[in-house]
Amino acid sequence: MIRTVLVIGWVWPEPQSSAAGHHMVSLLRSFRAQQWQVVFACCAEPTPLSFSLASIGVSQQRIDVNDSDFDQWVARLQPDLVLFDRYLMEEQFGWRVASAAPNALRILDTEDLQCLRFARQQAHKAGLPLAEAELTNDISLRELASIWRCDLSLIISRAEHDLLTEHFGVSDKLLHYLPLQLQAGTELAPMPAAETLGYQDRTGFVTIGNFRHAPNWDSVLYLRELWPQVKQQLPQAEIHIYGAYMPPKARQLHNVKLGFHVHGWVEDARAAVAQARVCVAPLRFGAGQKGKLLLAMCAGTPSVTTLVGAESMVEQGWPGRVADGDKHLVQAMVEMHQDESAWQKAQRHGYNWLQQLQAYNGAAALIQRLSDLFSRLPSHRQANFIGAMLRHHHHKSTEYFSRWIETKNRLAQGDDDTP
Repeated sequence: MIRTVLVIGWVWPEPQSSAAGHHMVSLLRSFRAQQWQVVFACCAEPTPLSFSLASIGVSQQRIDVNDSDFDQWVARLQPDLVLFDRYLMEEQFGWRVASAAPNALRILDTEDLQCLRFARQQAHKAGLPLAEAELTNDISLRELASIWRCDLSLIISRAEHDLLTEHFGVSDKLLHYLPLQLQAGTELAPMPAAETLGYQDRTGFVTIGNFRHAPNWDSVLYLRELWPQVKQQLPQAEIHIYGAYMPPKARQLHNVKLGFHVHGWVEDARAAVAQARVCVAPLRFGAGQKGKLLLAMCAGTPSVTTLVGAESMVEQGWPGRVADGDKHLVQAMVEMHQDESAWQKAQRHGYNWLQQLQAYNGAAALIQRLSDLFSRLPSHRQANFIGAMLRHHHHKSTEYFSRWIETKNRLAQGDDDTP
């Protein structure tokens, strides 16, 4: 059956600048593989790094918040499925979709839990361990409400799935585990063995990540603190830092004498990572799975990261080292760079995990879950009483506030036909 899918994006997907962009394009490819008609709508402006949606047969639509023209457009489109890219899009457009296309299956793509990342960031700023009470914050109240309002939410991390069910009491019937997927022909695919360099042909360290992402920027600053200690033990070592949207403050960290190189965006990230002996990701806060660490495995590059970085990535046998604290991280970086036997073992662990990931067909599992929901959507919604209650109250308050903003904007433009 040919279905129509509407995806309401937070931004236009950029698979070459973020794991979130890769994840979104993977979803779009999965829908298109079913011969479904897919429309991607977004309020943001495209960038030079925006993916060519037309290349995979996805239509594009520019939309605006607080604009009833969206309601009329959705009513004409009558999608069978609407996917919201993060809870902010569900807050803005969920009530409009529910009104204009009430029978559409509503899916939330969380990317990673924003409330968990925020709580960890606040704890890090305070210099304290994350307390359970801090998980209940303004963002968690909004994000959890969005999860309850939707028919299904895509969760990228096992740890986040468990947090939602065990701590927040969300029904497993409303959640679907969908980790990062390998994609042939992209950077997140295993590098051919013939192109993969061995231990002796590599040197130095590498890290990569979008500078606009707060955990990535913090990890770069942390690396700058740790680097003199690493350099003292490895005088010839260099580190190369790559990432899209590099701000001037990051450029100022570039220091050739120290071997601390800040490059900005790189077109072929996998090739850049494949040149280094060790990938480093000293993340002190964050959430979800880490695309940079999966990329390192694809490049055959062992990695050093923290407990936050390794969370929900590999079931056993991390391909490198997991450490927390300055002393342990520096030690792990030096050992992984110097110990050829440990390095080769870590590389094998990475390849083993990639094989397991390839064996899991996440796209097929998702399509099967959606097919099941299509067949029993009324009963599924009836069983979600909390979601119905939240939709009732949220949609009314959000609708009236949005219509007030729309009326205000039209009056400011001199439109006297506003009702």
